[in-house]
Amino acid sequence: MQTSSDRHEYPAHWEADVVLRDGGTARVRPITVDDAERLVSFYEQVSDESKYYRFFAPYPRLSAKDVHRFTHHDFVDRVGLAATIGGEFIATVRYDRIGPGGTPASAPADEAEVAFLVQDAHQGRGVASALLEHIAAVARERGIRRFAAEVLPANTKMIKVFMDAGYTQKRSFEDGVVRLEFDLEPTDRSLAVQYAREHRAEARSVQRLLQPGSVAVVGTGRTPGGVGRSVLGNIRDAGYTGRLYAVNKAFATGLTDLDGVPARRSVRDIEGPVDLAVVTVPAEQVPEVVTECGEHGVQGLVVVSAGYADGGADGRERQRALVRQARTYGMRIIGPNAFGIINTSPEVRLNASLAPEMPRPGRIGLFAQSGAIGIALLSRLHRRGGGVTGVTGVSTFVSSGNRADVSGNDVLQYWYDDPRTDVALMYLESIGNPRKFTRLARRTAAAKPLVVVQGARHGGVAPQGHAVRATRLPHATVSALLRQAGVIRVDTITDLVDVGLLLARQPLPAGPRVAILGNSESLGLLTYDACLSEGLRPHPPRDLTTAASADDFHAALSRALADDTCDAVVVTAIPTVGEGPSGDGPSPLAEALRSAAAAVPAKPVLVVHVELGGLAEALSAAASTAPQPTAEAPGTPPPAEAPRTPPPAGTGAPTAPERPEGSEPREASAAGRRPTPAGTDSPPVAPAPGSGDGTRLIPAYPAAERAVRALAEAVSYAQWRRDAADPGKVPEYEDIDEKGAAEQIAGHLARGQGLTLGAAETCELLGRYGVEVHRALPAPGPDEAASAARAIGYPVALKATAPHLRHRADLGGVRLDLADEEQLRRAYAELTDLFGKPAELRPVVQGMAPRGVDTVVRAVIDPAAGAVLSFGLAGAATQLLGDTAHRLIPVTDRDATSLIRSIRTAPLLFGWRGSAPVDAPALEELLLRVSRLVDDHPEVVAVTLEPVVVAPHGLSVLGASVRLAPPPARDDLGPRTLPAY
Repeated sequence: MQTSSDRHEYPAHWEADVVLRDGGTARVRPITVDDAERLVSFYEQVSDESKYYRFFAPYPRLSAKDVHRFTHHDFVDRVGLAATIGGEFIATVRYDRIGPGGTPASAPADEAEVAFLVQDAHQGRGVASALLEHIAAVARERGIRRFAAEVLPANTKMIKVFMDAGYTQKRSFEDGVVRLEFDLEPTDRSLAVQYAREHRAEARSVQRLLQPGSVAVVGTGRTPGGVGRSVLGNIRDAGYTGRLYAVNKAFATGLTDLDGVPARRSVRDIEGPVDLAVVTVPAEQVPEVVTECGEHGVQGLVVVSAGYADGGADGRERQRALVRQARTYGMRIIGPNAFGIINTSPEVRLNASLAPEMPRPGRIGLFAQSGAIGIALLSRLHRRGGGVTGVTGVSTFVSSGNRADVSGNDVLQYWYDDPRTDVALMYLESIGNPRKFTRLARRTAAAKPLVVVQGARHGGVAPQGHAVRATRLPHATVSALLRQAGVIRVDTITDLVDVGLLLARQPLPAGPRVAILGNSESLGLLTYDACLSEGLRPHPPRDLTTAASADDFHAALSRALADDTCDAVVVTAIPTVGEGPSGDGPSPLAEALRSAAAAVPAKPVLVVHVELGGLAEALSAAASTAPQPTAEAPGTPPPAEAPRTPPPAGTGAPTAPERPEGSEPREASAAGRRPTPAGTDSPPVAPAPGSGDGTRLIPAYPAAERAVRALAEAVSYAQWRRDAADPGKVPEYEDIDEKGAAEQIAGHLARGQGLTLGAAETCELLGRYGVEVHRALPAPGPDEAASAARAIGYPVALKATAPHLRHRADLGGVRLDLADEEQLRRAYAELTDLFGKPAELRPVVQGMAPRGVDTVVRAVIDPAAGAVLSFGLAGAATQLLGDTAHRLIPVTDRDATSLIRSIRTAPLLFGWRGSAPVDAPALEELLLRVSRLVDDHPEVVAVTLEPVVVAPHGLSVLGASVRLAPPPARDDLGPRTLPAY
């Protein structure tokens, strides 16, 4: 019998952590000879029924021979994997390679028999589905292309695991056994199934952290002050609805209560289950706490403690050990070095953070990798001080700290399903898995707005503690790809708040046409100019004059909203001379704007106010005709907004009065809240959306530029939503020789791991995908140049292709329209006189192409972001301005159409200043063919076509280069795994 060392070393790269259906984690790893006792113990805990389903007969215990067989693998023809929690097996899967007759075989046999066994206590958690993904990936790596499984008809759970996997299958029934055969090549359906399972599991894992039924704060100080005591007080004062415990091993033996909270010396001493532990002890004491939590069955940890990867090499290793230890017990971690988490749901009311006060409930989800930025965002949105600066509140808040485990991707999975979150705001300092983030962002943005500001854009390195894969793409390219995925990319925290407030409470505009009205001609003109700068289409501002009353504003806004040529309205307001509390002051104006906007709820309305604090206060307060809330007792949780299904364009429930503050945006509110009866703990109930008088909130901005910038982002996002409904298709071309290209690429790579193809090889490979490159013949001397020209036919071009002169016509290294041999020889002499010997110039002769616009097409496979197609005009000006557009591969026909129109110099392609428009369909087809080449053959890691001269009819590719290399590993096509630590 072979042992693990007979044929292959232990495959450590098969080890992985996975999130299960219920949000817990398990570790998947190969079974080795050292697992005999674990296997026996695991088998003893499996029910007789499950054993019968596995072996088709009563099988109460494993024999010594069975144990030897199931623990001795060669990791090629016989492989066993186990799912473990706490170091113990909870499930196993194995395959045995078989030949045509079902007998044991070796390669090149490409079929294997697969079998599972899941402990009864863990059935229904998605363990078998996760193991199937991993054993299938292992089998593909070992040259196995097909699995066979024999299952008893009564074993419906296991049949469902196989049938739901999404692979191409064949099913038969013989001798009382169901035989399933399925190919292991991933299909669109199998990937969709995998992504759906990943979504459910990761969303559930975050839900367990944000909606715990019980919380223990570990490290609560015995005296007031300190991090642990502060977090405990914040949870208690927020009105947390679950069970709360204070834990400190230094508590006196008889202490049972701390500030009204049950106190225990250890998590083990807590009588009931604990769903979440907030860890605030020093870093060196955390491992002991994690062990206690794991053994007690805690589901997740928020580690506030610092001293990990934020503290150097030793801290990084300490952080890795923390993650490994927590995952051993099936727990997920937020942090370490986290600011904490908040859930304002009235059913939870959790403020497990260092934020001293609970933010108001609302419709915005907030994620920040930086605690400082997180609290700044909370403060801007929901700062208290006798009032709140804005009535839009927070649904959930997560500060991930060092982001060792739970990341923005996980939170996106949760927000996608969360009915209480309409808008997602994220502050990111790094993106650990750009491929996955882009995929999740595209799906999320199709349902609700996702606004992102990225810090450390120009630092060149990830923040301390953030383990991220390197990308070679510049920040501008990454930003363009995020926008392609529907992400609203902004540059500052101020923009993040401005855009978030608009999207949370106003509908999406149907287009870029903007009406401007107000009582200041100058402010109207500033708003008009800002609209033009942001690419909007403003109507001429309507000046109501400084004598305008609230009724005048109401009438003007009503007319603007009723105008079919208007998609949004910006109202500008300044104080009038002599305006005071007794006249037509801010409150009547706010009521006038509110009532006019309520009559046409499908169009967004924004307000720009200058030195009109009363208006901001009124826009933040409930309408004067609505019931006002009664005063709340100290410590009473803030009122909540009723949960609702995310609308396409956030209209929502009104909230309570707000006090304006500084320069933050405000919102108009249409109605108040019912007062809470004295002595009750239940929060007031907000009116349902659209109830009462149909009012909505209007954001107000202290500067025209801020309001218009937010509106422009909303317009772009709305257009993306419309385009995303019909993303286009990747066309099929009958003349593509995919098989021939694959054979050619394999032949080239057999010569080396990475190489740039020669000119002839490049032309051959591109030609297989219908991309014809103009022939260029080398001209090492004037006689050779003349011979080349005769072969090509006059007129010709003479070009220097030395690296310092290539694609630099501005340096004079190109001579065009050479009509005969005499002109050619004269040009050759000029080039050599100017730039040196022919060996230094590397001159070539090429046939003249029809005149047109010079462009550049590039494709590159980035190890982090994936395959990217880029387009721009040729020349130094484009490089200097960075005027290049990008799309992720594979590119659809709609992507190609938008790509060539996305650059700022696009007018040059479409008849600028009377020139002839170029052949855009031919250019789009070229982009689609290059995209297909790179998508079909990931070994093509770089393609450059420069220049591509696009004429009014057709185009000419005058230069091309292709680089081949083994493709970067793609974890998005493999089995579900958590980032390795």
